[in-house]
Amino acid sequence: MKTPTERSTTPLSHDQLEAFGAELEAIRNRLLSRIDESDARYIRRVISVQRLAELGGRVLLFAGLLPPAWAAGVGLLALSKVLENMEIGHNVMHGQYDWTNDPVLDGTRYEWDNVCPGDQWRHSHNYMHHTFTNIVGKDRDVGYGFLRVADEQPLNPAHLFQPLSALGLMLLFQWGVALHDLEIDRVASGEKPVREALSDAKPIARKAARQVLKDYVLFPVLAGPMAPLVFAGNASANALRNVWAFLIIFCGHFPEGVHAYSEDEAAGETRAGWYLRQIRGSANIEGGRWFHILSGNLSHQIEHHLFPDIPARRYAEAAPEVQAVCRKYGVPYTTGPLGRQVASVARRIARLALPTRTVRSGVATAPAAITRGARAHLGHRPQAQSIRTSRASLADI
Repeated sequence: MKTPTERSTTPLSHDQLEAFGAELEAIRNRLLSRIDESDARYIRRVISVQRLAELGGRVLLFAGLLPPAWAAGVGLLALSKVLENMEIGHNVMHGQYDWTNDPVLDGTRYEWDNVCPGDQWRHSHNYMHHTFTNIVGKDRDVGYGFLRVADEQPLNPAHLFQPLSALGLMLLFQWGVALHDLEIDRVASGEKPVREALSDAKPIARKAARQVLKDYVLFPVLAGPMAPLVFAGNASANALRNVWAFLIIFCGHFPEGVHAYSEDEAAGETRAGWYLRQIRGSANIEGGRWFHILSGNLSHQIEHHLFPDIPARRYAEAAPEVQAVCRKYGVPYTTGPLGRQVASVARRIARLALPTRTVRSGVATAPAAITRGARAHLGHRPQAQSIRTSRASLADI
């Protein structure tokens, strides 16, 4: 029996693929036309809530002798960190609010509450991941350098233990995000010089030192006799943020039904082919309004990969349109509730810890879905398109 990743549909012809891409481009243009001051007000409200949550959380942790106060402090501080990393930091750094000309919302300069430096994230995530989504050997997010999450990845003995490795990554996710761009696996194999890796590590070390000093030295010292409880509270809040971010990101990229590609398969793809790869390489998570906010609207991972520089709050209105286009052209649209997606990711990690047989056919793979004629030239990189230009008039609002 085939696994969900092996299901196939009728391949798209060149003309069908280009028509498919044109309909998605039309959705993007409609979203661009709807962006207005309400988007700026929304993100500023979220920032206000995040700051209040952090203040309340830290104050309550200082009163941590009372167990309910300590637990509430951890919850509020974790909420603050989740909002800051997911709905604010991630989306602001994508340039989703550059059109406001607000220095606080400047995606090129924003620095988030995470050990991963903002500049590194903008390169490894905004450029590498969003340009080369799920291309094995190019997209460092495919397994983060040590997990096997695609049949196309070669198996090595360490993968036998990857269910345990994944649990460790979940608890320490911000550190995994910070370190995966060092390409430690390539250093170990001799492909990347140690000197280059050490140079790359310097900004990470500086940022990590600031984060560690803030959460594990400064605030505990300010708490005086409550220092151990504040230290434990900060560590607990960071762990909760790490677990949540891991679940959202892995459920948006690695449940069964999401596909990986080789470099040859994606070579020369048109913009329409790029759109197809984003949809086949992503998955959505179903939930309510607050669930989407707390996920940074990355619960709409498909729409985010299609339109990474559109304000994320707009993904919910785009999702039905995108799903309708996929249904029209017979392109699978992977979605499901959180519990189902978590279980699917867990099964995939466990399955790929062992040798597997790759089955490829239909739109499940790039060769069948992106015909030779559709690869005549390389499509542009949507992330490079700035809303600052497209929506320049909004700066005067």
